[in-house]
Amino acid sequence: MAAVIQQNPEQESANKSGLIARVIASLFFPEDNRGNPTLPWKGTLLLTTMLALFVGAYRWYTHEYSFTVGLDYFDPEFSTYWMSLFWVQITVIGAAFIIGAPWVWFTRPQDPHATMTPKKELGIYYLILSIFVMAVLGVLVILGLFVEADAAWHQTTIRDTDFTPTHIGLFYLVIPAAAVGLIIGMIWVHTRMPDFIGRISVPFFIGVLAPVMIMPNLGLNEWGHTFFYAEELFAAPIHWGFVVLAWGLFAFAGVLLQILRRVRVLTTADHSYTSAPSN
Repeated sequence: MAAVIQQNPEQESANKSGLIARVIASLFFPEDNRGNPTLPWKGTLLLTTMLALFVGAYRWYTHEYSFTVGLDYFDPEFSTYWMSLFWVQITVIGAAFIIGAPWVWFTRPQDPHATMTPKKELGIYYLILSIFVMAVLGVLVILGLFVEADAAWHQTTIRDTDFTPTHIGLFYLVIPAAAVGLIIGMIWVHTRMPDFIGRISVPFFIGVLAPVMIMPNLGLNEWGHTFFYAEELFAAPIHWGFVVLAWGLFAFAGVLLQILRRVRVLTTADHSYTSAPSN
């Protein structure tokens, strides 16, 4: 009879951790036959599919209930269907920021240049570029399914309350989530990637400020529409502050140029980190 070899709990845990690491590497840090990093199409497709399912479900919920139980903030049903959703979103996003930002900062390597090989750095840049593609698609989806829905809802109903169904999805989910994600991403990049350490990328900083700086205008918008401004046209003066978000996001074109310049260096024979990074 074949002997049965039993693994201790430490070995089983190590095997599971190794399996998870291999799966993550194959999805987000793939390599070609020669061992060179390639674009993580599988991981990008997986994340895009997950986000599409979430956005589709959220959009269905908004379409299904925004006109039936979302017209009166003071109705008990509004609290059940919408304010409960609002508090869940704010709690999750707030917890992600409170936990995520300090964790990324305090777990930064003491010597990133020693732990970051050119091969690993190139793979990470490929992943960042893939995230850029997802972000562009996400912006188009948000504009089509959330912003236009918000305009349609307000122009066909009477706006007289602090919170509305479409704003709970747009102002208290999409924009705060983008702000938290960009802040954590900026901390991670500037504490891990050799080309960004010791400086602050100006276009990256401007892009991060875009959703952060728009938040005061969100409060002004809710307060103004509730008490003194009923017009819901996009060109209304109370909406002018929203252009800060769009203008700020244009700065990521500069981040893209910085990344592509570094990728060019990493894909040549010279992988030296001695040259000073450019701003």
